[in-house]
Amino acid sequence: MLDLPAIQSALRDSKLDGWLVCDFRGSNLLGRRVLGFDDKDIKSRRWFYFIPASGEPRKLVHAIESGALDALPGAKTIYLRWQELEAGIQSLVSFARRIAMEYSPRNANPYVSRIDAGTIELVRSFGVEIVSSGDLIQQFEATWDDEQQAMHLTAAVYTNSAYEEAWQFIAKRVRVVGNVRETEVQAHIMQHFRTNHLTTYHPPIVAANEHSGDPHFETSLTTDHSIRPGDFVLIDLWAKLDQPRSVYSDLTRVGFVGQEVPEKYERIFQIVAAARDAAIAKVRDAFAARRPLQGWEVDQACRDVIEQAGFGKQFIHRTGHNIGQEVHGNGANMDNLETHEERLVMPRTCFSVEPGIYVPEFGVRSEVNVLIGPDEQVHVTGGPLQRNVVPILATF
Repeated sequence: MLDLPAIQSALRDSKLDGWLVCDFRGSNLLGRRVLGFDDKDIKSRRWFYFIPASGEPRKLVHAIESGALDALPGAKTIYLRWQELEAGIQSLVSFARRIAMEYSPRNANPYVSRIDAGTIELVRSFGVEIVSSGDLIQQFEATWDDEQQAMHLTAAVYTNSAYEEAWQFIAKRVRVVGNVRETEVQAHIMQHFRTNHLTTYHPPIVAANEHSGDPHFETSLTTDHSIRPGDFVLIDLWAKLDQPRSVYSDLTRVGFVGQEVPEKYERIFQIVAAARDAAIAKVRDAFAARRPLQGWEVDQACRDVIEQAGFGKQFIHRTGHNIGQEVHGNGANMDNLETHEERLVMPRTCFSVEPGIYVPEFGVRSEVNVLIGPDEQVHVTGGPLQRNVVPILATF
């Protein structure tokens, strides 16, 4: 539901004259969600909705779909011809100098860039400065209310306990029959989710040995490996409560099928864990000092540790992603690799911290979730931090 007073207050705080939201056949998911549209409620003609910093919003809709924005407040203009469309857009922004749109300069942040270059050119031709709506989007799309925070914490209890279930299952099967397949462990985790009323868009990653060296490995029947004594295992799992508006918990841990973990695994793990902890410390220090924090800074704090250890080229993804009703949410990512993430880390948002080092024989990743509370307290969710590679046969 559109929270017009809150949006207009945020526009004034950002020294913006307005926010121009537009869509064509569902192209602007972010703007549509801020306005409160169902993801399936997609029209076939272009519409524009201008929210001024003060005063009544204004709508521009096509004659064929003149009721497209009737659920929203504001005066309506109907266009038919393309000339009327352009004149209508000019009228919407005629009293504005600086507005927000779902745009990122140089497409530096493709997660925000939902408006095509031609539309940006057209709006600019009317003498308007356009700035990115990235922080506005996350303020109204990526922040969690108290109910969602509670649902995340409940989901995190079960994603955390899924690891004990998985390690025990591996240990039991290896002792009884000598091995267990990756897909069998995956299925066991999915049953754990169902038993505890969790849902997920995709089954977890269970990756042994060289499979763990692929950050986007997908466990499947076509890639299935047996897990045997002496094998290294990475499990990456994510799930949320099977309830409306629920949000994800997303964790990764690693184990070794044996009594003692070989030094080659533990050494890499300790570098990854130190990088993870450096990222968390960066967040905690910034909020304790009440200093604005951008996503790229968290990534760099993490990346510096791995680069200084000589494994920079083996850390081939961003440090973390925003988490929401989708596991990859629409708020700030912790990224100074794929993008230079300048969106702010905000209260009431949650994101992953998941550094990794990947070599041909195996890969190590340690993933936790960081939740910024409404009081700006920093919480790491999903159980205690993993401090060592789990020696599965010694522990379970």
